[in-house]
Amino acid sequence: MKTAFRTITIAGMILLLATVGAFSARIKDIAKVSGVRQNQLVGYGLVVGLAGTGDGVRMTKQTVANMLEKMGVNVDIGDINVDNAAAVMVTANLNAFTKSGHTIDVVVSSIGDADSLQGGTLIMTPLKGADGRVYAVAQGPVSLGGWSAGRAGGRQSKGHPTVARISDGATVEREVPADFLGPRERIILNLNNPDFTTAANLSDKVNMRFGPGTAKAIDSSSIEVKVPDDLIDDVVPFMAEIEAIEVEQDQISKVVINERTGTIVMGGDVTITPVAVAHGTLTVTVKPDFEISQPDTPFGGGETVVAKRPNIEAEEKQVSFTRVSTSDIVDALNAMGVTPSDIIAILQALKVSGALQAEIVVM
Repeated sequence: MKTAFRTITIAGMILLLATVGAFSARIKDIAKVSGVRQNQLVGYGLVVGLAGTGDGVRMTKQTVANMLEKMGVNVDIGDINVDNAAAVMVTANLNAFTKSGHTIDVVVSSIGDADSLQGGTLIMTPLKGADGRVYAVAQGPVSLGGWSAGRAGGRQSKGHPTVARISDGATVEREVPADFLGPRERIILNLNNPDFTTAANLSDKVNMRFGPGTAKAIDSSSIEVKVPDDLIDDVVPFMAEIEAIEVEQDQISKVVINERTGTIVMGGDVTITPVAVAHGTLTVTVKPDFEISQPDTPFGGGETVVAKRPNIEAEEKQVSFTRVSTSDIVDALNAMGVTPSDIIAILQALKVSGALQAEIVVM
């Protein structure tokens, strides 16, 4: 089942309204195999070759002095000018199953008072894991998504010139042991967004494909999958088939609010029960309405269907608006010029009153 979205931008606010709540997705997109994960790496390094945009902190001077000493050059720290160098922190993510000799991207971030890293080159930097061991070594010219020019008092910049990236800038020196290796009789799949309904749907789909008893939902997050006897020593083909299975994904109804930017994201499955709202000179009324669908051929197997829909009325200074869609309560407020902060306040009050049947997430 696909999900259709429509985007409305009013008064600096972006609304993303989903018309259908549930949709199908591949297992590889909604779940991960237990034990297969990324590992964070970090290191302290030095970027050189800057055009006078480096930092002048003592830490950088000491780093330059230590580097030169290892190369057999003894220099007094007071004689070092570091306008063309900057102290940086280098970070990277080491994916599971990455082998020794592979290259990974790194992010280089200034930790001093450098104005820009543009045109610089990162000197060989060991990258360590949480266990303190070196897993990769980074080096190379940095690439910025912006620029900075001028001097103090007359400087112009675009983007964020103190953070850079080096594509394939680090070479992996040590592999991370993975629990996935070796014969396995069972595999645990962990949902990215825990949900009992999705876990049950995933278990049912796997059992339909490989037979009853293959999968069992342990809780809202984990599903245990039994590996067929003939694939215990060759799990990869089995996992490839598992990942390709499409599962109908469900989720809790949510309204996501970002008060700093005035952004509201509301799912199409969000409902509002009958309620009246008064906000300043604004009055909003939500009451149930019924729509009857009569088949053209009553003797052809059709049925008369009664659909319950909300009827939304908003009044302010003799101006009224009527909507029939649940999520259009926000449209009614927007059409009246209500500010994003007022809409957020109204939605939060609806939640407290119990009329808004959704979880509110404030970013």
